[in-house]
Amino acid sequence: MNKLQQLLDQQAALAREIDATRREAKADAVAKVRALMAEYGLSAADLVVRNGPKASSAKGAKVAAKYTDKTGNSWSGRGLQPKWLKAALATGRTLQDFAV
Repeated sequence: MNKLQQLLDQQAALAREIDATRREAKADAVAKVRALMAEYGLSAADLVVRNGPKASSAKGAKVAAKYTDKTGNSWSGRGLQPKWLKAALATGRTLQDFAV
């Protein structure tokens, strides 16, 4: 046999050994979990997380405009001020002038 074939055979043997070790570790973990569940009188339903954090239903939703000008530009008041508003504020107008 050439060296390449020997290495490929070793690789296959190692892969089989890794799979067997994973199966044994998984079986051990399942046995430990079952023993703990029996010790504490738990069922699979007891392992379900209840009242966990809920996903925000408003995520990605549009926010109503708080400020607008006569040309139709608007801003929700969140994030950086838009250029049109900065320019208007620089001329001496106040934010309340644009409140909806």
